[in-house]
Amino acid sequence: MPRALISVSDKRGVVEFARGLVELGWEVVSTGGTAATLRDGAVPVIEVERLTGFPELLDGRVKTLHPMVHAALLARRDLATHRSALEKHGIIPIDLVAVNLYPFRLTISRQDASLEDAIENIDVGGPSMLRSAAKNYESVLPVVDPTDYPDVLALLRAGPIDAEVRREFSAKVFAHTADYDAAIAAYLTPKAEGLPSRIGVTMEKVQSLRYGENPEQRAALYVTEEPRGMRDLTQRQGKELSFNNLMDIDAAMSTVACWMTRPACALIKHTTPCGVAVATSAVEAFRKARSTDPVSAFGSVIGFNTVVDRATALAMSDLFVEVVVAPSFHAEALETFAAKKQLRVVELPLGAGAGALDFKRVRGGFLVQDQFQFNATEQGWKVATQRPPSESEWNDLRFAWAAVAAVKSNAIVLAREEMAIGIGAGQMSRVDSVFLAVHKARQQKHDPAGSVLSSDAFFPFADGVELAAEAGVTAMIQPGGSVRDSEVVAAADRHGVTMVMTGRRQFRH
Repeated sequence: MPRALISVSDKRGVVEFARGLVELGWEVVSTGGTAATLRDGAVPVIEVERLTGFPELLDGRVKTLHPMVHAALLARRDLATHRSALEKHGIIPIDLVAVNLYPFRLTISRQDASLEDAIENIDVGGPSMLRSAAKNYESVLPVVDPTDYPDVLALLRAGPIDAEVRREFSAKVFAHTADYDAAIAAYLTPKAEGLPSRIGVTMEKVQSLRYGENPEQRAALYVTEEPRGMRDLTQRQGKELSFNNLMDIDAAMSTVACWMTRPACALIKHTTPCGVAVATSAVEAFRKARSTDPVSAFGSVIGFNTVVDRATALAMSDLFVEVVVAPSFHAEALETFAAKKQLRVVELPLGAGAGALDFKRVRGGFLVQDQFQFNATEQGWKVATQRPPSESEWNDLRFAWAAVAAVKSNAIVLAREEMAIGIGAGQMSRVDSVFLAVHKARQQKHDPAGSVLSSDAFFPFADGVELAAEAGVTAMIQPGGSVRDSEVVAAADRHGVTMVMTGRRQFRH
């Protein structure tokens, strides 16, 4: 009778998987928590303690590190000496290992995670079992991904598993454990020493794409183990996602994540917002964001930081949209979207784990930096002008400072009543971005008079301030730090404009 060892942290689908193995005539061996889950699911299970003759030790730190387990995994079935050794010591071979590891990445992604929490979530026995099984893949099938359970059962039902298929499962294990170890090494590297001296990034191909940014470029989606990332993307309907769709989806969710407690909506074109707003509901946030630039809204990717309901779906019905992305959708919203067969509807969790790294490709290497995290605190902010902002100006300045974080530099956002009314992005000079933001506002019948302005980096000259003030802007927020700050502030004072300096830059190259 074939034997499987199952020991998982992620319990998704494990009962159904184990039950399927038992129906195929397999014995299941398991450890503490997994064994309890399987028993609760009416799956017969053999405790690993019966194999080793030892109880779990050291609060579960030692469970499977024993010859009765690893000899059963590493023994080559084609060598008489190995078979004889197993028989001599009464060791029954193990033919399949289903293991996933302690959630180290998820643990360290929590803001309140301590060093002790992180250390206790470094798996030792799990990687050992996986590597043993993967080394002996011709005889032992290693399964590390819960999403592979249905495929594994189908392969077992079909008969002997081809050696090349087994090898693919083995490769997946070593890639997974390498990524796991790289995350631990990066976490344990003292922050004073900066980024790690070597970085290993393991990615799994999950989707082939028709092409990249242009038809001549091959493309695919590869994912890491990073929590709340593209691995967790679920497409609920619509055409196949493209390379550019995925870029815009990421930009949309990064934009709306700046507001975690209020409904927010962003309309994205070419990874930059063409509309963004917050409101008391998703539908109102959408209406406001769309009104930023209704012309550019055509063919956009629309992101929400909250559940999308039927009212929001109906409000979008007259607009051609490439993708709608949100953490979740009401069933009634999905029913409404179903009328647009080509519309892509995507669920994706908000946020990224603390300590995540950002990679940008350059010729022959990568530039690596800490992933940008919007900082909503106002520590270090100061009013640099004679006149302080009014209450309504403060409200809009806070919104505009969050909104400009998502816009490509040089970035300028004009805002009023917690919605963008004009966006200037990607210009070679900051004064041109101011001109563009004012032009876009007027083009869509928004009056810049009485609006506020945010800038992702300092004004190097007073010309941008002069231009905005002439258009009627009454309040500005920017990092400050220019050698000409005094000239910039003096220009604001001449026009009666209030200016807040945050001391933090939000440059997005």
